[in-house]
Amino acid sequence: MELHELTLHQLKKDLTAKKISSQEIMNAILKQIKAVDERINAFITLNKETSSLRAREFDQTPWKGQMAGLPFALKDNICTKGVRTTCASKMLENFVPAYDAAVVKKLYSEGGILVGKLNMDEFAMGSSTESSAFFPTHNPWDLERVSGGSSGGSAAAVAADEIPFALGSDTGGSIRQPAAYCGVVGLKPTYGRVPRWGVVAYASSLDQVGVISKDVYDAALVMNMIAGYDPMESTSVNTTVPDYTTALNGSIKGLKIAYPKEYFQQGVDSKIIELLKKALLKYEELGAHIEEVSLPHSEYALPAYYIIGPAEASSNMSKFDGIRYGLRDLTADNVTDLYSNSRQQGFGPEVKRRIMLGTYALSSGSYDAYYLKALKVRRLISDDFNKVFNGFDVIIAPTTPTTAFKIGANTEDILTGYMNDILTVPINMAGLPGMSIPCGFADGLPVGMQIIAKPFDETTLLKAAYAFEQATDYHQLKPALGVK
Repeated sequence: MELHELTLHQLKKDLTAKKISSQEIMNAILKQIKAVDERINAFITLNKETSSLRAREFDQTPWKGQMAGLPFALKDNICTKGVRTTCASKMLENFVPAYDAAVVKKLYSEGGILVGKLNMDEFAMGSSTESSAFFPTHNPWDLERVSGGSSGGSAAAVAADEIPFALGSDTGGSIRQPAAYCGVVGLKPTYGRVPRWGVVAYASSLDQVGVISKDVYDAALVMNMIAGYDPMESTSVNTTVPDYTTALNGSIKGLKIAYPKEYFQQGVDSKIIELLKKALLKYEELGAHIEEVSLPHSEYALPAYYIIGPAEASSNMSKFDGIRYGLRDLTADNVTDLYSNSRQQGFGPEVKRRIMLGTYALSSGSYDAYYLKALKVRRLISDDFNKVFNGFDVIIAPTTPTTAFKIGANTEDILTGYMNDILTVPINMAGLPGMSIPCGFADGLPVGMQIIAKPFDETTLLKAAYAFEQATDYHQLKPALGVK
């Protein structure tokens, strides 16, 4: 295999053994980006000169760390000191933060080298990366199709071997859904497991930073580095972080797996359901116990999410006013016009839509009728999961109702676009850890299987994912685009 095709742990092993150099890895990565990214559009900002310099410095005087001398990339809503952070928006097109996000500090402390910032739906509002103010990201398996969203750039870059892993953020499925579409691994940790300080917020009670990687072992390896308490982050939970890689032994004999009937009903492509049933049979062969369960309030998760999410977004977006930072309209001759014009020019249609929806939901005449009821539904959804987890270790379901759709297919049909997150949103509403791993192909396109675990039990989540991955070869398959 070529260097750019290797996983993070393979690169780490060879670099530690001095079979390869950091500069050789970086040259291979940058060469692959140059070869394929004009067609994929995964990167917004490429940190080419600095990353090459850091690789040369490492080879001359190696430093210590779990990923010393190894490359990574970030979704462009994660702040990076001295490197542009745009959120794929005209509002922040030229914004350069004066600080690093908590997760960036963690990766830097482990010796990682930042290659660049990745495309996304504007301010993480979308499910296809089509709402980016700059360009849509294309799916490496079919360039006419979306890569998913909002972390579409992260998933596409990993799938196309432009980077061994990337960080993304997941508010309603924004890591797991693009991972499924692009045939890679996407892990959303428990809410509060990974600090969000320095990540531009969409919906603060739902957002969670996570990992998109080539295999499950890499996801566990990265989680070892980014998980943990941060006193700067009010939602960060101060609890012990285990070594996630130690649980990856391939044995799941006696594991109790539930599959919710609501996730296998009409609306989910029959080919995807068939692949999930085959995956459940594989788990039975591996010694797991499988049983059908019910999550009756899951059908209300999506409408509740599109009240709570936009409501929190309307508050979070208020700081982008053309005064302190971001785009400013220089033609306005009064403060009111300055606010209005700056936001009109800086925000795209989807962001404006969600701000208006959220502002309406929080208005005095609508708060009780919409927002308060949505919070009550959220509690019911969480209670459903808790009841299931009283008797089961993990829940397995499809990640998405369909495979990746064609670019532009849902541009005018907003509600259909929102439905792409119908199977992932409930996990965010309950604050649970969830991940998507490849489980097959339908009509030549990747299909993702979603695994859900109890709060702060990423260990069991990774263990179950690793067992299936080791018993199949779906994660080893590559899109034809620019691999060799």
